[in-house]
Amino acid sequence: MALVALLVAGFTYANAQTTNTFSVKQAVDYGLKNATQVKNALIDIQIQRQTNREITASAYPQLSASGNFNDYLKIPTSLLPGEVFGGAPGTFIPVQFGTKYTANGNIDLSQVLFDGQVLVGLQARKASIRLATLYAEVTSEQIKANIYKIYYQLVVGRKQVESIDANIERFSKLLKDTKEIFKQGFAERLEIDKVQVQLNNLQTEKVKIENQLDAGNAGLKFLLNMPQKDILVLTDTLGETELKENILEETYDYNLRKEFQVLNTTLKLNEYNIKRHRFSRIPSLSAFGSYQKNAQRTEFDFFGKGDWFTTSVIGLRLSVPLFDGNARRARIESAKLELRKTQNNLEQTRQSIDNDVAQSRINFKSALLTIDNQRRNIELAEKVYNSTKLKYEQGLGNNQEIYNAQAELKVAQNNYYGSLYDAINARIDYLKAVGRL
Repeated sequence: MALVALLVAGFTYANAQTTNTFSVKQAVDYGLKNATQVKNALIDIQIQRQTNREITASAYPQLSASGNFNDYLKIPTSLLPGEVFGGAPGTFIPVQFGTKYTANGNIDLSQVLFDGQVLVGLQARKASIRLATLYAEVTSEQIKANIYKIYYQLVVGRKQVESIDANIERFSKLLKDTKEIFKQGFAERLEIDKVQVQLNNLQTEKVKIENQLDAGNAGLKFLLNMPQKDILVLTDTLGETELKENILEETYDYNLRKEFQVLNTTLKLNEYNIKRHRFSRIPSLSAFGSYQKNAQRTEFDFFGKGDWFTTSVIGLRLSVPLFDGNARRARIESAKLELRKTQNNLEQTRQSIDNDVAQSRINFKSALLTIDNQRRNIELAEKVYNSTKLKYEQGLGNNQEIYNAQAELKVAQNNYYGSLYDAINARIDYLKAVGRL
């Protein structure tokens, strides 16, 4: 029974796994849909929408209702001049007015007719939503760049494993050949051991890289917000042709960069903020109305017979700011300083974009040249290795020459794959710098 339960549990776990076979575009789409940072940025847009609704609500009629009930445990006493009732001047007679129970209900209505701050708030709603949206786009772009880099790092890692497999195959054949030569008496046992050590080292290196790829795969799942129990299979490959597509341009547009758009939108909001404080100098006008019912009882009988007295009023309320100790002026000057800071940041961002584009363009060109050089190095190293191995098989060389040739080939391969990944990063950085990622 325990074995059956274990098998059922294993079957359930296996069924819970999902296999995701993704191209880099599919990985990006999945990440932009599921990454926690993107989800929170989209929630920020919804929060801003609710804030805008709150601002809009201040321009709508405001309706409220209230009511209260009083039970006077002791009815309030008033003092009336005694001379009114024939008493001596300067004396007072205590008199209780009112009833033990009172109740009233009230409905109040108000409507802003003009308020400069409310008007500016309504004008700034669109810019506020734009800013929240841009922040979400900046977050999405950062997630996108990271996904591209990790995805292609894993692709390059797989190519590196393929090279190691080819090296393992070479040394496996060399080991077999060396054993045959040993049987014929033309090699020492030591030479077999040396080849075996090299083969073991290659197999160990393969295991190490595969472990790194597994860790990178887990990291990509985390970035995508994909459950770790799910299986992620990467389908895209990478060649020099895709990297060398002509993407370098001499001109670029600052407005394609999301960070630049964020600052431009922030600049508009700063201007609205100054306008809002300035408009607070202007009188505000509102209309109001009130409808009230009240009743007095000596006994608690408000729902029986008895009168309810009505009071109603409508009117206009004009509020004129006269003097606030220069607080308004301080708020205006502070808002102007914030505007200047944003203008400074905007200029700095222009310079930063210029630097990003220049540096990324240089790095990308250099990376492409390095790829060409490293590819030629691999071709030469392979020729050297094949020639050295042929000499050895013909009895004209020794194992040490093969080890050296293999070491040079492995260095060339590692340098090539390193330059390939550097070129990927440089390409992504350039596209991000010009706002075309």
